[in-house]
Amino acid sequence: MGKLAVSRTKIMFSVGIDIGGTKIAGVLLDTHNQVLASDKVPTPANDSEALLQAVIEMVKKLSAGQDIAALGVAAAGFIDANQSEVIYSPNLSWRNEPLKAKLEATLQLPVVIENDANAAGWAEYRFGAGRGTKNMVMLTLGTGVGGAIIADGKLYRGGFGIGAEFGHLRFIPDGRPCGCGQRGCLEQYASGTALLNSAKELAASDSPEGSYLRKLATTPAELTGQQVYQAIQESDPGALGLVEELATHLGKALATVVALLDPELVVIGGGLSVLGEVLLAPIHRSYRENLPAVGYRPELRLVTAELVNDAGSVGAADLAREFSGSR
Repeated sequence: MGKLAVSRTKIMFSVGIDIGGTKIAGVLLDTHNQVLASDKVPTPANDSEALLQAVIEMVKKLSAGQDIAALGVAAAGFIDANQSEVIYSPNLSWRNEPLKAKLEATLQLPVVIENDANAAGWAEYRFGAGRGTKNMVMLTLGTGVGGAIIADGKLYRGGFGIGAEFGHLRFIPDGRPCGCGQRGCLEQYASGTALLNSAKELAASDSPEGSYLRKLATTPAELTGQQVYQAIQESDPGALGLVEELATHLGKALATVVALLDPELVVIGGGLSVLGEVLLAPIHRSYRENLPAVGYRPELRLVTAELVNDAGSVGAADLAREFSGSR
């Protein structure tokens, strides 16, 4: 009997980086869609060069000793149709940033730039809560509100590459100022940042609903997201009321999104998704209260994300493989 043939198939890896308003997360993904390594660092504030260097250092750390086929970078902001520039980022310091060119020049790798919510939505569609669907919407609730649309199995970006910006729907006329330059955007009322700001306002008030929140921090201004989460977990009426208010806003917006896009599934991701049914139940209730022809249309499925914190970086790594032809 002759010797068994030895497989010479070359395993190609990709790196995915997810740049958010507060943290940069990265993964090393293999051809079997397994995360082999991960990393996380705080996002440098208001320093474009420091932000670029942090991304470069993370890529080098994750790719050390491996044959990397491509790099995908998910960034919070508007990405151009060529997936090469960050046109505008409300929560980062980049304006018309040629990120692809800078990273390729330094790292000598094919680079794809993608919106962070698009990348997260793609990861959930491919590997997470959206498996088996063809039409889904994802909302990411973190520093802001991001969105992704999967239409007939394809990631929808729009004519100029900046579609699905649900967080910047003008939600309340002349409402709170937003980092995009407008007022009343959805993310000022339905993001993790909005929840924390509302909690600080409640703690600083004389309202009895804020009494427990006042006990958690030295001053209301020092209240943290983790402390607000603690109050929610302990069923504090004040904190739960804030979640109810946030979810009501989301449900109203979701009814409009569903009327426009008619998805089979809506996935709620980002940091707030850890609240589970505490968040989903009031979203669903508000959604049905505001849905056109409620009771006469197919029932939407509303679920939390499965990949949660890894979704953006995993999605970016997978999209990089697709566009480089190495998947």
